[in-house]
Amino acid sequence: MLTSSATYEVSWEKLPDDFILDDEPVDNINQPALAAALTESLELSGKLPNNALTTTNYGICATLNQKFVVKAPDWGYVPSILVTREEVKRSYTPRLQGDIPVIVMEFISDTEGGEYSSKPTYPPGKWFFYEQILQVPNYAIFEPDTGVLEVYHLDDSGQYRLQTADGNHRYWIAEINLFLGIWEGSRENRTGYWLRWWDENGELLLWGSELATQEHQRAEQEHQRAERLAQQLREAGIEPQE
Repeated sequence: MLTSSATYEVSWEKLPDDFILDDEPVDNINQPALAAALTESLELSGKLPNNALTTTNYGICATLNQKFVVKAPDWGYVPSILVTREEVKRSYTPRLQGDIPVIVMEFISDTEGGEYSSKPTYPPGKWFFYEQILQVPNYAIFEPDTGVLEVYHLDDSGQYRLQTADGNHRYWIAEINLFLGIWEGSRENRTGYWLRWWDENGELLLWGSELATQEHQRAEQEHQRAERLAQQLREAGIEPQE
């Protein structure tokens, strides 16, 4: 249910080609890196279907009382789109072009960005838009500098409720069958807090650099094992073949 007694008419229409989108740069230098890291591990682990869509500071649209509303979450995940990627080049309209996002995320910057705004009047606040218009099941708000993560889930009454993390300080996102949590470390010359994915068995979904390191370590271990075996053969009077 909507949280106001006012009447809202929501429809799903393609954004006109001449609609002027907000082209202001992101207000936090960490946003692109945080978003790219979330997508990369999904893709490398085979958990990003070909028809799925991940969005980064990219317009998601709805029509509220015959007025276009566009919000650009810092990261979002759409399980399936029904059109070609060329058709969602500028923006994405749920229901018309594919699924409702199952999770959107906002990375809090130093300035107030309205992540908690439930303003229902035009233009609506982010919270109101995600909760009441799009009805996105999961909304995450992350503070990169302090590592504070809040995850809200849409309950049966149609309102966001703050979730409690599990014993590993992670949150189960049932729609994508993964845990979301905080990891501290370095990537791409940035050391600090990151959002990471873990599978249902608690295994961390790795980035490309981590997979490369893992493969290098495996190859080094195999080389050392071969060297030990060769030495044992020599000690037994057997010259190992190259």
